[in-house]
Amino acid sequence: MATGPSYRVAFRRRRQGKTDYQQRRGFLISGLPRLIVRGSLRNMIAEIVKAEAGGDKVVAYAHSAELAKNYGWLGATGNISSAYLTGLLCGFKALNQGVEKAVLDVGLHNPSKGSRIFAALKGALDAGLKVPFDKAMLPDEKRITGLHIVEYAKLLSSNPEAYQRRFSFQLSKGLKPEELSVHFEQVKAKMVTSLKKSSLPTERTEDTSTEEEQEDEAAEEQ
Repeated sequence: MATGPSYRVAFRRRRQGKTDYQQRRGFLISGLPRLIVRGSLRNMIAEIVKAEAGGDKVVAYAHSAELAKNYGWLGATGNISSAYLTGLLCGFKALNQGVEKAVLDVGLHNPSKGSRIFAALKGALDAGLKVPFDKAMLPDEKRITGLHIVEYAKLLSSNPEAYQRRFSFQLSKGLKPEELSVHFEQVKAKMVTSLKKSSLPTERTEDTSTEEEQEDEAAEEQ
């Protein structure tokens, strides 16, 4: 570690690689809530956070596990399609709480074109949330709806053993991979219909976490 009279110890969360304080300062100056998107191997999280004097306040929160529990989603909950639907869910919840504008917070991740983070952003935008963005970073509709998986499944269908091995998760839930894009549109339509009509309880305190989040954190620590 560097030493000397001019050395300044970095803030704890900066040392731990959790917070970019220069980026955080820019968010505070903007005066807008943050659309925070985070993902693990199995799940996606999107939330709207307001900075207040007493600390950050989460006013809208969505977890990809809600897709299966509340809307019948049978696909994986950590891919681009589920990221989009999670962003859509968070966007509607934010609008129901009176939040119309936000700024995307990707944390310490390097922005990658077409990634899950920008799929979630696309979902929030389609819900009606206004967020500054670059169109070039958004994934195309083919990947969002899972059409590329459908095409791959059709190619692999000639090899039953490889097909069963590759798509065992979807098949175990009763979803044929060739029907993924249709299933996506059905779930999306169900979400749009129900979320536009309801005002959902979305407020969440900073020190609470879902069972799924706790599992993700434990898996990442190992």
